[in-house]
Amino acid sequence: MRTIPLPYDTGTLDLHVEDEHLEALVETEMAALEPDPSEEALVAAALQSPIGTQPLAELARGKRRVTVVTSDHTRAVPSRLTLPLLLAEIRRGNPQADITILIATGLHRATTEQEQRRMFGDAIVDGEHIVVHDCLDEAQMMDMGTLPSGASFKVNRLVCDCDLLVCEGFIEPHFFAGFSGGRKSILPGVCAEETVKENHSYPAIASPFALTGVLERNPIHEDMVVAARRVNVAFILNVALNARKQVIGAWAGDLEQAHAAGVAFVRQWSQCPPVTGDIVVTTNGGYPLDQNLYQSPKAVATAEACAGEDGVIIMCCGCADGMGGSHFAELIQMGTPEEIDAYLSRIAPKATIPEQWCPQIYARILHKHPMVLVSGLDDETVRRCNMIPAHTPDEALAISRELRGSDARVVVIPDGVSVLAVAE
Repeated sequence: MRTIPLPYDTGTLDLHVEDEHLEALVETEMAALEPDPSEEALVAAALQSPIGTQPLAELARGKRRVTVVTSDHTRAVPSRLTLPLLLAEIRRGNPQADITILIATGLHRATTEQEQRRMFGDAIVDGEHIVVHDCLDEAQMMDMGTLPSGASFKVNRLVCDCDLLVCEGFIEPHFFAGFSGGRKSILPGVCAEETVKENHSYPAIASPFALTGVLERNPIHEDMVVAARRVNVAFILNVALNARKQVIGAWAGDLEQAHAAGVAFVRQWSQCPPVTGDIVVTTNGGYPLDQNLYQSPKAVATAEACAGEDGVIIMCCGCADGMGGSHFAELIQMGTPEEIDAYLSRIAPKATIPEQWCPQIYARILHKHPMVLVSGLDDETVRRCNMIPAHTPDEALAISRELRGSDARVVVIPDGVSVLAVAE
């Protein structure tokens, strides 16, 4: 019998699987990598040797107004480490720089002060000027025309009305943008609701190129890059993380060149050939990404790649913050997967409903795969989401075996978000 700890909220839940029924335990090599020589040294080295740009201190010379875009409470960016180093580099080049830290919430709720203190530390919260992006506040936005897809481009004016724009983030596989990091700090990070909705419209999500690990010809990625270039992102700092959320790689410099270097690293260490099972168990890697059900399709899309034609998917997602959005909650509970998809397919890009992309992806997956959900949500809510409720991984496995047989082959992906499950 194997005991496999699964990340869940801020801890773990144990799954027990007989050895003879365990088809595969899918973990990336990246998950076990260690910081070498240290997290701080990796970040410092990236800042000292940027890719495709001058060092940040040089870029900051003579730049009075500086905006630094960082991620919100749903992301594991180690800003306690990275932000002080970024700010120090800016001030090394210009001690008098007027710096604004802009939290890129996308369409998420506002990041609370308590969350900011956990993410950044008290010194930054008490000593720096921090603004939380609000995608619904028209007064914050500036109209920057249209993007290649035809989508409108409205973005927080703090990234336009500055002399130097810097972004930080982290890189991992992303279920429709290919990879996170880089250009995503701008779109969806600090754009108006209408821009994010059009970028995440039904046709865009349905593109055969809007997939995990795919950047070439991906219409969502292409609009994101143009948006970030148009607001003149001058410098990025992106990191890669292991399973313990430690920095194991860092890249700084040009928006596309530094991001490409990070993507190559993540692809090398996170790519695994898909292993097909009758039952596939996964998670969103625990806190902070499993705070709500809205974020959960990221890992479920990885499980889909290993679930064959009709395998059962078990998803363990803490959902301490509930469903994660009123639009998502309404859409995911509006009917069968087929009814949801039919409804969404009739919505024009400019009329896209906020958060509809996650019900769209769920509808696609639930059309083929029964899904058992271990979460903090009540059972009736889970059932209305076309999922089967369970309260422990072992209970979920027992339910799945009732559907696929006692001899069902089990594939376990402890962190589905970090795995790029594609054929070599």
